[in-house]
Amino acid sequence: MSTDETVHAYSDGSAIGNPGPGGYGALLIWNGQEKELSAGFRNTTNNRMELLGAIIALEALKRPSSVLLSTDSQYVVNGIEKGWAKKWRANGWRRNKKEMALNPDLWERLLKVVERHGVTFEWVRGHSGHPENERCDVLANTAARTNAVLVDEPFEKVQSQASKA
Repeated sequence: MSTDETVHAYSDGSAIGNPGPGGYGALLIWNGQEKELSAGFRNTTNNRMELLGAIIALEALKRPSSVLLSTDSQYVVNGIEKGWAKKWRANGWRRNKKEMALNPDLWERLLKVVERHGVTFEWVRGHSGHPENERCDVLANTAARTNAVLVDEPFEKVQSQASKA
C-alpha cells in the first residue's frame, strides 16, 4: 500500500487512582477524515485503558488496512514490537515460570486485531505537545471523569477474587 492509504491511528488511556475510574481515547485519520472514539469505565487500570484504546482504534477499521498507530504507552508498543505478547500467549499467558502475564484478555484481543491489519506501532512521549496524542489524552481523561459507567468485567472479576483471598 502507498503511504497515502495508511490509516493514522492514535490512542491513549487513563485511570484515576489506578485502579479507579478510567477511560480510553482514540483518533483515526484517513484520507482527510477524522473519527474520535472514547468510553469510560467505573473501575480499571491505566494499562488496561492504554491497551483498549489501541484495540478500539484498530477494531473500528472496516477492512484490513495499513496502520501507523501512535501511543504514549511503552507497555503497548513493547508488548507487540518486542514480541512479549506473543511469547506470553505461547507460554499460556505466563511471563515466566512464576508470574502470570497481566491483562491476557486484552493482549489476546490486540494480537487478533493486529494480525488482521498491517500495523506499525510508534511510541510518542506523552504530554509533550503532540497534537493527536494530546487530543486522545483529553478524550481518555474526559471519559474517565465524566462518563465512567461501563464495567471492565475481566478486571472487576479478578479484583473481586483477590479481595476474597
